[in-house]
Amino acid sequence: MAVATPFSEEHDLFRKQVRQFVEKELAPNANQWEEDELFPNWVFKRAGELGILGAHYPEDVGGGGGDYWFSVAKSEELVRIGAAGVGMGLLVQSDMATPCINELGTREQKDEFLVPALAGDKIAALGVSEPGAGSDVAGLRTTAKKVGGDYVINGSKTYITNGTRADFVTLLAKTDPAAGHMGISIFLVPTDLKGFSISKKLKKMGNLSSDTAELFYDDVTIPARYLLGQEGQGFIYLMQNFQSERLIACTSAVAGARLALDRSVAWGRERHVFGKPLMKRELWQHKFVDLYTKLEAAQALSYKAVEYYNHDKYVAKGPVSFETTKLISMAKVFLGDLSGEIMDTCVQFHGGMGYLEDLWVARAYRDTRLFRIGGGTTETMRYAIAKIMGF
Repeated sequence: MAVATPFSEEHDLFRKQVRQFVEKELAPNANQWEEDELFPNWVFKRAGELGILGAHYPEDVGGGGGDYWFSVAKSEELVRIGAAGVGMGLLVQSDMATPCINELGTREQKDEFLVPALAGDKIAALGVSEPGAGSDVAGLRTTAKKVGGDYVINGSKTYITNGTRADFVTLLAKTDPAAGHMGISIFLVPTDLKGFSISKKLKKMGNLSSDTAELFYDDVTIPARYLLGQEGQGFIYLMQNFQSERLIACTSAVAGARLALDRSVAWGRERHVFGKPLMKRELWQHKFVDLYTKLEAAQALSYKAVEYYNHDKYVAKGPVSFETTKLISMAKVFLGDLSGEIMDTCVQFHGGMGYLEDLWVARAYRDTRLFRIGGGTTETMRYAIAKIMGF
C-alpha cells in the first residue's frame, strides 16, 4: 500500500545528498570534533556549496527555491553525524540567525549578510539571550542608542552558538528602554567592529562540538542601515523567528530519538543476558513499544506543525498564525519530555556500557538535554500555549 508523505521526489533526492555529506564528510570526524570541542569552519562552506544551507530559501538570495520540507529533510539527516553540536551550528546558520534577514532585509542587507551566509562564506550567530534574560526576552538589557546616522550598542549576550567565530550576529537590543517589549529592535552586527569582544568560550555538558560564547559590546558603532525591519518591532519579529527555530529543533529531536531507539533495539538483539537476547525480555519489549508509539504521535504532531508553518510562510506568504504557534509550542513541550525519556531509557537499556563515554548513547543523552532549554524552556512553552488558548 502506497502511503502519501509530504516529501516529493525532489525532497528525497535532497535528503540523499545531505545523508551522503553526513556519512562521508562529517560523521567520520565526529569523535575528534567532540574532543576538540569545535568543528572546523570548512563545514559551513561545504554545506553552502552543496546547497544544503539554502535549499528552502528563494533563488534570488542564492537558495534552492524550495519549501520548508527541505529544511525538515535536512534536519532529519544531520542527526546522523553523531555529534549534535555540528548539526546545531549548521541549523543556527540556516534556520535561526538568518530567516528574519530573508523576511525583513533590504536588498543591500541580503546581499551583505544573507547571501554569503547561505553560501557558507560568512558564519552567523543569533544574539538574544543575556546573563539576566534567557527565555524572558523582554527583559534584555543590551541597548542600541541612536547617535546621528548610527547606533551605538552596549551590553552582553550569552549562550551564543557559533559565537566564537561568527562573522556577524543577528542581535536584539533595546532602542527605547522605557517602551518595554515594544522598545526592542533587531540589528545585523559584524564582529570585526571596534568594541566587540568575546568574553569567554563557555564549557557545556553536551553539544561539545559546537562553540558557545559570551559576547560583549562596548560602544560598538554600526550604521543605521544595519537596523533590520522597523525600529521597535524587534520583539514581534523575534517571536515569529522563534517559530522556525523551535520547529526545526522538533523535527531534529524526532529523528534523533528514532535513531537512538533503532540503534538500541539492534544492540539488544545481539546482547545476550541470562541465556537469551536482551530484546527478548518482555519488560524491554513493552518499554520500546510504548516509546515507539509515543514517537509516532510526536512525529505526527511535528509534521502537522510543519504543514501549518509551510502554508503560512510558503503558500500564504504571511506571518505565522496563532494556531501554528500553538502547534509548534505543543510539539516542543511533548518532544522535550519524550526525547528525555527515550534517551534515559536507552542509557538504562545499555547498562554500565551506557554510562561510558566510549558509547554513542552517553553523548546522545547529554546532547538531548538541551532541547528542553534552548529556544524557550519547556515552562515558557507551556505558558505560551496557555495564553494562546485563553486559559
